[in-house]
Amino acid sequence: MYLKLLEKWAGWIVFIIATLTYTLTVEPTNSWWDCGEYIATAYKLQVGHPPGAPLFLLLGNVFSQLAFGNVEKVALMINLMSVLFSAGTILLLFLTIKGLIVKFNKNTQIATLGATVGALAYAFSDSFWFSAVEGEVYAMSSFFTAAVFWAIVKWEQALETDPKANKWLIFIAYLIGLSIGVHLLSLLVIPAIVLTYYFKKYNFTIKGFITANICSILLLGFIYNTLIPQFVNFAGKFEIFFINQLSLPFNSGTIVFFTLTVGIIVYLLRYSQKQEYLLINTFTLGFTFLLIGYMSFFTLIIRSNANTPIDENSPEDAVSLLSYLNREQYGFSPLLYGQYFNTEVEDYADGKPVYVKDKKKKKYVISDDRKKSVPIYEKEKSGIFPRMWSKDQRHIESYKEWANLKSLNKKPTFLENLKFFFSYQVNHMYFRYFMWNFTGRQNDIQGHGELNNGNWISGINFIDELRLGPQKNMPDHLKNNPGRNTYFFLPFILGLIGLLFHYKKSPKDTWIIFLFFFFTGLAIVIELNQYPYQPRERDYAYVGSFYAFSIWIGIGVVAILQFLQDYFNNYKISISITLLTLGIPALMAKEGWDDHNRSERYTAREFAKNYLKSCEPNAILFTMGDNDTFPLWYVQEVEGYRTDVRIVNLSLLNTDWYIDQMKRDAYEGAAVPFSLKKEQYRQGTRDVAVYIDKGVNENGLELSDFNAWIHSDHPKTKINIGKDYDFFYTKNIKIPVNKENVLQNNLIHENDVDLILDTLQLKLKTSQLEKKDIMILDLIEANDWERPIYFAITIGSSGRSFLYLDKYFQLDGMAYKLVPIENSNKEEIGRINTDVLYPILMEKYDWGNLNKEIYLDETNIRMTMNFRNNFNRLAEELINEKKYNQAKIVLDKCMDLMPGKKVPLNYFVHPIVESYYKIQDFEKANQLTSNLEMTYNAELIYYLNFPKDKILGVQLEIIKNLQFYNQLVEIASKNKHPNAINIQQNFEKMYNEFLRL
Repeated sequence: MYLKLLEKWAGWIVFIIATLTYTLTVEPTNSWWDCGEYIATAYKLQVGHPPGAPLFLLLGNVFSQLAFGNVEKVALMINLMSVLFSAGTILLLFLTIKGLIVKFNKNTQIATLGATVGALAYAFSDSFWFSAVEGEVYAMSSFFTAAVFWAIVKWEQALETDPKANKWLIFIAYLIGLSIGVHLLSLLVIPAIVLTYYFKKYNFTIKGFITANICSILLLGFIYNTLIPQFVNFAGKFEIFFINQLSLPFNSGTIVFFTLTVGIIVYLLRYSQKQEYLLINTFTLGFTFLLIGYMSFFTLIIRSNANTPIDENSPEDAVSLLSYLNREQYGFSPLLYGQYFNTEVEDYADGKPVYVKDKKKKKYVISDDRKKSVPIYEKEKSGIFPRMWSKDQRHIESYKEWANLKSLNKKPTFLENLKFFFSYQVNHMYFRYFMWNFTGRQNDIQGHGELNNGNWISGINFIDELRLGPQKNMPDHLKNNPGRNTYFFLPFILGLIGLLFHYKKSPKDTWIIFLFFFFTGLAIVIELNQYPYQPRERDYAYVGSFYAFSIWIGIGVVAILQFLQDYFNNYKISISITLLTLGIPALMAKEGWDDHNRSERYTAREFAKNYLKSCEPNAILFTMGDNDTFPLWYVQEVEGYRTDVRIVNLSLLNTDWYIDQMKRDAYEGAAVPFSLKKEQYRQGTRDVAVYIDKGVNENGLELSDFNAWIHSDHPKTKINIGKDYDFFYTKNIKIPVNKENVLQNNLIHENDVDLILDTLQLKLKTSQLEKKDIMILDLIEANDWERPIYFAITIGSSGRSFLYLDKYFQLDGMAYKLVPIENSNKEEIGRINTDVLYPILMEKYDWGNLNKEIYLDETNIRMTMNFRNNFNRLAEELINEKKYNQAKIVLDKCMDLMPGKKVPLNYFVHPIVESYYKIQDFEKANQLTSNLEMTYNAELIYYLNFPKDKILGVQLEIIKNLQFYNQLVEIASKNKHPNAINIQQNFEKMYNEFLRL
């Protein structure tokens, strides 16, 4: 009785376990990367980055209402939405595994056990758990992937007993349509669906099997490459024709197109019903319901027309929606044929013109004719299936390493091309992630091929040592890294057993699961064609593949039970031993808890607020990447924090639609005072200005004259280099300082008044200005020192990142402020006024429980490096001002917030040690020196013990640590550390060992 009850409720028990796990480990606020953007756009139904996720936003908005007006809980509610969809995915996986098992084993208790183990293994897998506890699209996308595959299993079960079983196919089409409004990953289940249909409806033949596989790929391609974009494309063509040619009002063409579509659908449904054409009727209904699901994208057009503060790409009509869906702003990589990294451009072909709505002319006008915009590469250095295509110099150097290229000037051979494909794209960017989830993970540090970061491990030392070198005597920060998880191959082996057993019992179903596995894994690898040095790990993209493998883990349990029954011929003994397989997901849960537990972590939110706290009222803050933009959008849009600050993302400032939005007021933030009119920055206009040396004006131009030249439409300001470009003829710009405005608007501290310059001398060290650069120079002139201008410190470290304005920066925490004062410190970016920076760091900033026992992943650790640097720079300036007590308070707070046991000690701590010595706090200085010495010593002892065949893989780590160790020796010697001689001797010992390699 109890067993039957347990069997009946097992699926819901698994659901509850997953729900509780994710709820206990969910992040209580916004996370890094895209989460801040998704939460902000969901809360107010705004338009996020292409290709959009309108259904996610709609459902996220519903969940946000559960905060009942408490804006600080909105993010948690949307994160909990991910929790529930993830738990739902686990329930569907349970039902799917059970449904597949009972097809060849009618014992439902065995099927229940297998389904439980398989579902829980996936629930505690690294990549899926990561997405389950944050407000991102991948949790919901996984749910739709699971639902689509579960539905085809249900169709297969219903086909023999239910005459209306095809309703499941209609339901699948609807789910696919809905899923497009979340993420396109769910489409990749289509080949598995087609093969399920074939095996159930037709007798197996080799020809039929091959045809079915081809048809499955064609159907996927049709929906992905034709239906989704071309449906909108035709709507756009109708729109342009009816408005431009027939002079009808805007949206007339779109209305006509949709009316015709509905008419055709109604006709086909009535005709197929009348003629009793079941296949045509089912296909038409499926197409209709897919479109109904797809219609969630209408919300983007509606909300874009409302001019919401976040309105990326501004898809206000069918014409602009197509560009949005095609993700045109991200560019394209070659797939089956194209250029390599060293392929030269022979010529340029014309691209498709860009139409934009002109409300004054009441028609669509060509904004960018895209004449000579599509590069034509030389055929001699182009090839089939090009994998090494990026022209970024950093990527090219990496190609050389991954593919062992003999020359960077010659076209890579096809074998070299395949070597990169298999070694980097397949092994490093897929198989490594696969093994993370089912064998174990080395640590949570992003890896780029080195032996000590981001690899998969098993926990079986001799195996791991064969691949990665010694696994004993590891430095603490590697040995105790929360992301170090070891599963001893158990989930992997169980899955392989399940695969082989499944093939023996049901080869057709095995092929279906394999298609599911392949298209959600390796097919994505082929499609993405990724270059080296990705900005983050990409394992979240392949969770569908890991889902498919988890099905085989569940089936593997049945295989073990059957083997034990054959061996012992005793069901009770066999089932008792098989129950031990529940220990596998339990092991995964135990290992993964510490690096997936984000509870009590508020760092992303508070660090975002710290950026804004660095700014004075009514400021303009330039940012660049995801992590210095999206969290800031979240705190402004959701929590209403410091909405007076206008955030201007530099990567988006190259687009006309974003400039439009910056020129509008938003909440308490006044419009950014750009002076250029729409016609002057519209796409295709002033996208780039090039430098032409005319041999004049070496002394430079006034900013107003420079801008007047760039802004002019006079032919003399253009130059034809294949096509017309704007150009500038001097790199020296004089920016006048309106002292009256500077003082009136309190743009500098009162004790810096005497340092105000009359003119800033800007020296451009580039031969090309992008649209964003032109807009920055326009803003500086138009602003005329009325409002404070800031640049986030995370934008970059080179002068080019800041348009060479860094000479006039002041470090105000997480932002550099543009001031009319030259920085006398040539080694650091930004001067320091301690009366400004001290209260920012010591009083205004919050730390998001940084000093508590929370999990800090690599992204958080990277952010702490900026804080350590800021604290020390403030301390150094206080020391220069002989304010030693304040300097000590600053240094102590830094190390209390970020102690070595929480944030690894590294070279960022060297200046802190020196500052402690300068204020004569010898106890802390000596202790930090000793701790650093132990750190470097432990690192070098570990790396120098690598075998000769692997020492090259950690050589950079050895050299880096020796350099830092040497610096520490100098610090210890100079400041008479009590063990300075021992420290030097230890260093020399390590250095001599390195020389003997």
